[in-house]
Amino acid sequence: MSHSEEYGVLETRLGYGFENRDRLVLALTHSSFSNELQSGDPKHTLCNERLEFLGDSVLQLISGEYLFTDFSERPEGELTKLRAFAVCEDALCDYAREIGLGAFLRLGKGEDATNGRERKSILADAFEALIAAIYLDAGERGLDPLATVRAFVVPFLGKRISMTKRGTVTSDYKTALQQIVQSVDGERLEYVTVAEKGPDHRKIFEVEARLTGNVIGKGRGSSRREAEQAAAKEALKLFGEI
Repeated sequence: MSHSEEYGVLETRLGYGFENRDRLVLALTHSSFSNELQSGDPKHTLCNERLEFLGDSVLQLISGEYLFTDFSERPEGELTKLRAFAVCEDALCDYAREIGLGAFLRLGKGEDATNGRERKSILADAFEALIAAIYLDAGERGLDPLATVRAFVVPFLGKRISMTKRGTVTSDYKTALQQIVQSVDGERLEYVTVAEKGPDHRKIFEVEARLTGNVIGKGRGSSRREAEQAAAKEALKLFGEI
């Protein structure tokens, strides 16, 4: 499949076709890719970091507007917690994975070899850069940039917020899971590291959450704690708690 066809596949998933596809390519370009291009061409030094900056601002505005309008009965404090839950790194990473964004990223060889396409921070940053790319491209085409991005982003936000049980928000999934387990006599919860991959400075941990020996969740992360939280989150989804 050619690069053009690949980007066409991604545009179909986004529900948005770029007038200036260079903006899409830039949003997918990680700094490691640019740094490995030994070239004097200034264009080759470009990466998605500036787009990420803009995308974060646009996302904050749209998510705040969405929550203010659709949760009019909620006080400011709850809206702040909901927005943090909906646009945190975990959330952005989930959104990126939902559209398979990792497969389209332009990474340096070293970053690619150390599982960069699955790294939470890289996926989250690329998703924000993608928001900015859509915003700018839509504006150049004479479309309403905020309305265009809103149509792309709000479905992700709505789905994420609907996952919260009775409107409660937590990012400490291990504690939430432990509270559920403690309510049942005789159940024993443990986290088992089943794999460690990559060099010491870029190690990826794979952890299973086990309830009385049965696997109820699996998680990956750049630390054991991160992987355990991911496994606990998957277990909570299994129990219908998020």
